[in-house]
Amino acid sequence: MTQAQSNPFPHSDSNKRYYTYDYYLRETFGGKCAKLPLDAGLTCPNVDGRCGRGGCIYCSDRGSGDFAPRPTLSIQEQIRVQKEILSKKWDTSRCIAYFQAHTNTYAPADVLRRLYGEALREEGIVGLNIATRADCLPEEVLALLGELAEQTVLTVELGLQSSSDETARRINRGHTFATFCEGFSALRRVGKGKLRIGVHLILGLPGEGREEMLRTVRDVAALHPDEVKLHLLHVLRGTPLATLWERGEYSPMEREDYIRTVADALELLPPDTVIGRLTGDGMAEELLAPLWSRKKTTVINDIDKLLYQRSSHQGRLYEKADTPADG
Repeated sequence: MTQAQSNPFPHSDSNKRYYTYDYYLRETFGGKCAKLPLDAGLTCPNVDGRCGRGGCIYCSDRGSGDFAPRPTLSIQEQIRVQKEILSKKWDTSRCIAYFQAHTNTYAPADVLRRLYGEALREEGIVGLNIATRADCLPEEVLALLGELAEQTVLTVELGLQSSSDETARRINRGHTFATFCEGFSALRRVGKGKLRIGVHLILGLPGEGREEMLRTVRDVAALHPDEVKLHLLHVLRGTPLATLWERGEYSPMEREDYIRTVADALELLPPDTVIGRLTGDGMAEELLAPLWSRKKTTVINDIDKLLYQRSSHQGRLYEKADTPADG
C-alpha cells in the first residue's frame, strides 16, 4: 500500500498524518480558498505604550503583516490587489480575508465593524480570519465577533507563542498565560460553537528548550482550540532579536531539532484541531537566520517522513482534559 492508503489518521485523504488546513478548506468550502493578508492600519498595545513599547522582540515594523499591502490602501483595494496577484497561481473565486498585521481587535468596535464589513462586501469572500491578542477583547468587540460568527466563517487567531510567563517577559509579549486563557474562554462564550479559535505558537523562543516548548503544546491542547499554527522563530533584520543574535546571545533552532519537535507537538495536539501551518515565512531580504528555513517544502516533507517512520500521527499522545474553555 502507498503511504496515503496506509494512513491511520482520519482527517486526511493523503499521506498527511495531521489535520491540514488544505483538508479543512476542502471539507468546509468544497475546494481550496485563497487567503488574502490584509493590513488594517492598526497597532498593538505593546507598541503604543498601553502595556509596553517596541513590540515583541521578533516582530518587524509591519507587525507580522509583511506579506500584506500597505494600509494606505482601503481594505477593498487591498483585497483586489491581492486577488490580482494570486490569480496568476490560484483560483481566487473563493477567498478568506485575513486581517493579519498587528492587533486586529485593537480599535473601537464601530471602526472594526466598518473594516470587517468592507471585506465581507467584496465578491468571493467566504470567511474572515482576524489575528489579535487575548488582552484586546473588550465586551463590545466580543459582541461584534459573536455577530460576525453568525454571518460568515469566522476564525479569531490568538497569538500566544508560549504559555511560560517568564518567556512572555523575555520576548516582551505584554500579557500572562492566565490573561490568554481568559480571552480564549470569552471567545468560546460569545462564539456559541460557531466562532473558530486559532492559536499561534512559536518554537525556538529565547531561553526555551524542547521541554518548555512541549509544555506549551500540552497547555494549549488542554484548551482544545479549533486551529493551531506552529511557527519557527525567524531572526529578522532590524528587530531586537536580531541584536541578540548578532551579539551571540541567541541561537536559532537547528533543522533536525525543529522537525523532531514539530512531530512531538503534533502527537500531543487533539486530532480534530486543524493545523494551520507547520512553519512560518520570513521575508527573504529580511531573514538573517536560520537560513535553512527558506526550504520550507523540504522541512514539511521531512516532518511527514518522521511521522511515517514513527508509525505516528496527530493526537496519538493527546490526553483529553476537561477545562472551562471546552464548555
